[in-house]
Amino acid sequence: MKNTPFQNVRKSIRFPQRHKRFFRLLYLLPILFLFQQIQRRPEPVALGEFQTVSTAYPQLGIHTRLTDEVDEWKIKRTLELVREMGSPTIVELFPWAYYEPAQGEYSWSHPDMVIAHARRQGLRVIARISLVPDWARPEGTPLNYLPAESFDEFAAFAAAFAERYAGSVNHIIVLNEPNLTFEWGGRMTSSTDYVDLLKTVYTAIKAANPNAIVLGGALAPTLEPAGSPNGLNDLIYLREMYELGAAQFMDGLAVHTYGLTFPFSAEPDPNVLNFRRVELLRAIMLEYDDNSPIYITEAGWNDHPRWTRAVRPAQRIDYTLQAIDYAKDNWHYVETLGFWMFRTPAPTRSFLDYYTFVTPEFVEKPIYSAVRDFATSD
Repeated sequence: MKNTPFQNVRKSIRFPQRHKRFFRLLYLLPILFLFQQIQRRPEPVALGEFQTVSTAYPQLGIHTRLTDEVDEWKIKRTLELVREMGSPTIVELFPWAYYEPAQGEYSWSHPDMVIAHARRQGLRVIARISLVPDWARPEGTPLNYLPAESFDEFAAFAAAFAERYAGSVNHIIVLNEPNLTFEWGGRMTSSTDYVDLLKTVYTAIKAANPNAIVLGGALAPTLEPAGSPNGLNDLIYLREMYELGAAQFMDGLAVHTYGLTFPFSAEPDPNVLNFRRVELLRAIMLEYDDNSPIYITEAGWNDHPRWTRAVRPAQRIDYTLQAIDYAKDNWHYVETLGFWMFRTPAPTRSFLDYYTFVTPEFVEKPIYSAVRDFATSD
């Protein structure tokens, strides 16, 4: 094969040995620079002064997704924007699987960072603890598979978390949407199993931090009937929880309530999923003489242009603002109305992106501006 003109030119040039070493080094410099950037320790981010949240709606909350956020400056900026929006409360996931990779060995650096910045911004943190490390579940099972044999280990982690963050995080949710098969690790959901877990965790947390507020449920709104392979109707599941004595082992109930295509004002109906479904859950609580508060940790509307359960962006804004106002006037038993979700570290490239208030690049969406102006206006 003949040499190309470029190869012929290279062959005609004879560099001294020292020049060859120079060119080799020149080729290596970009690689060395990249390696240094990878190895470079991130610059520390100053916590800043203690802030307070100015809001006309103290019930207002938002579910953040800082669990997988790596850059500290992004964590700080996220929480600054939450404060500026007028939301005094965040709900955040703190996965057991991340923070106890080996039994009895804890890694607290990331939650320390998130909680420290939240405190500086004047935000209350409601912690959702879930996801199971591989050492605590059978091989080949998903992250949300929690066997009964590991209830004590889960409770030990919850107690360690409650003790470490006592005074900074006093609200702890036990698991997420236990009435769904998916969230129960792909197994048929069982209120008996969940109440057994709740009892174990409640006892451990209270021993570690008597002032902790343990929240049961975080129930998913669903119409699945008894025997469904997908889950169980949240109204049925809650009633089963009370029949099993759950009221003794929770200081409040966490619930999820989405508007879907219905306006905020749509009347509650056991056969319909809409924003005011929470009123049906409250009625069941009162049936069992439980007057403890409700914490709505997921709520809201979606404005995806093609999802059949979404609304238009202008409707989303209108329904959200009216829902905030309605809760203030009518839901005295609701401690927090937390919307899903503030921002994700990266795009999900799905309909979930249309629940967010701020993009991964910190572009404020119209829904963010509308809530901020509404909640912080005099």
